[in-house]
Amino acid sequence: MSYHQERYESVLNFLGTEEKEDLKEYLNPPPYGTYRCRLVYTPDTVTVSYHEYKKREISSLKLIFNNEIEYSNKSTYRDEIDALYEQRGEGDDILIIKDLLVSDTSIANIAFYKDGEWITPKEPLLKGTTRARLIDEGKIIEADIKVQDLRSFSKTALLNAMIDFDILEECEFLI
Repeated sequence: MSYHQERYESVLNFLGTEEKEDLKEYLNPPPYGTYRCRLVYTPDTVTVSYHEYKKREISSLKLIFNNEIEYSNKSTYRDEIDALYEQRGEGDDILIIKDLLVSDTSIANIAFYKDGEWITPKEPLLKGTTRARLIDEGKIIEADIKVQDLRSFSKTALLNAMIDFDILEECEFLI
């Protein structure tokens, strides 16, 4: 929760707002089932909704090259990401490549395994809360990952608040 609170405060700082709430005060999840909690905040309000969660099964990622995309602050505006996702063709999801460096999928940060270490892109589109926690815990490290490096990794994992650190059984990269 502390990582979500930190991101919330960071976004409000970016928007120039000094007043901040304790997000824990807004949470009241359903008692049963798996739900995604959606917090939408503006400088003046916080709204919460819960949506039943179904994990996406991913075994292939279509490489999508885009040097213009910007998504450093979590936002309800995902039109650019959604437009890139529509280009996935036969892929289960996309792997966004920006300036020839790996960044993120449409729904998660990513990490790759090599030489006993899990490595995540140094410059993701969004520095997610699970990614931040795993870096702080020393479970993943940051590095620039070039497109041509993808073949050198033996494992791939997706990470976000809903799936935590999910090692994919297989992951095919589609061009």
